[in-house]
Amino acid sequence: MRTTNKYIALAVGLGLVTLSACGSSSGSGGGDSKTVTLVSHDSWAVSKSVIAEFEKKSGYKVRVLEDGDAGQAVNKAILTKDNPQGDVFFGVDNTLLSRALDNDLFQSYEPKGSDLILPEYRVDQDKHRVTPIDTGDICVNYDKAYFSKHKLTPPTSFDDLIKPQYKNLLVTENASTSSPGLGFLLGTAAQYGDDGWQDYWKKLKANGVKVVDGWEQAYNEEFSGSAGGKKAKADRPLVVSYASSPPAEVIYADPKPATAPTGVAAGTCFRQFEYAGLLSNAANAEGGKALLDFMLTKTFQDDMPLNMFVYPVREGAQVPKEFMKYGPQAEDPETMDPAKIADNRDDWVKSWTSLVLK
Repeated sequence: MRTTNKYIALAVGLGLVTLSACGSSSGSGGGDSKTVTLVSHDSWAVSKSVIAEFEKKSGYKVRVLEDGDAGQAVNKAILTKDNPQGDVFFGVDNTLLSRALDNDLFQSYEPKGSDLILPEYRVDQDKHRVTPIDTGDICVNYDKAYFSKHKLTPPTSFDDLIKPQYKNLLVTENASTSSPGLGFLLGTAAQYGDDGWQDYWKKLKANGVKVVDGWEQAYNEEFSGSAGGKKAKADRPLVVSYASSPPAEVIYADPKPATAPTGVAAGTCFRQFEYAGLLSNAANAEGGKALLDFMLTKTFQDDMPLNMFVYPVREGAQVPKEFMKYGPQAEDPETMDPAKIADNRDDWVKSWTSLVLK
């Protein structure tokens, strides 16, 4: 997933901790038993006070290595699993989970507080190789001002997106390089089935869908409804993003608008889950266990939403009022069993690439 760096230009000065050290291959803090190293995609962010609380209570210093988008980070972690860069990996999602598990990326550990994870988010209960940390919905967002100006009703479903009135309006991310792009592809596969999703994408392509490499380009350069898109004079009023994007547009705006400038097409959502795990061969396994324990505490789970723009998975964790008002979770999102994703993901991406990009 994906979220803090998505809005990083708007979040400057809010005191988030990213501690980036991309590209390092020095191992887990050099084997320092007082340092616990977290490997993540680029969207890790936590309040300084929360990290300070963990460090004070545990006695460990936290070091964070950000390794690109989710797919990049998972692939690099697999390649370095015999001599891992860190102790804990955060950010493998349900679209990539099988790849990590099949490659023995994680060792077994059941963190304290696992019994408080909401039942619908629990996975791998027999081996406890990964722990659910957050969830969110990948959905098409729309620019309210555009649709009001053109007296056009915003789309609400996948079917709507292939209608003539929405021709040349949608931008999405490359399913082979982007987590939201892959999630959107999986959402269409869940909606139309193994035999129908390719025909849907043929129609979507014919209706002028634009494909770019990643979320940053799609949302902040191509989407007319975002703060970045307005500055870039973007001309696409539909974008594949997240249900939590509209709250971000409100929270980081100055002055704050009375309502979100963007909305969500609720019938286009695919539910994403993110996990963390103790890396195989971690140099500081005890520190890694302590960090995983902390990620399930109410302190950490309450802090996540407004830093990483995701929903918590722990019972009783607080959901910000802005989320409930501007970016509620989809009532009936598309989902897919991780085993089905594992069986089909690579073939689907290959077919999608041939169909849409060539």
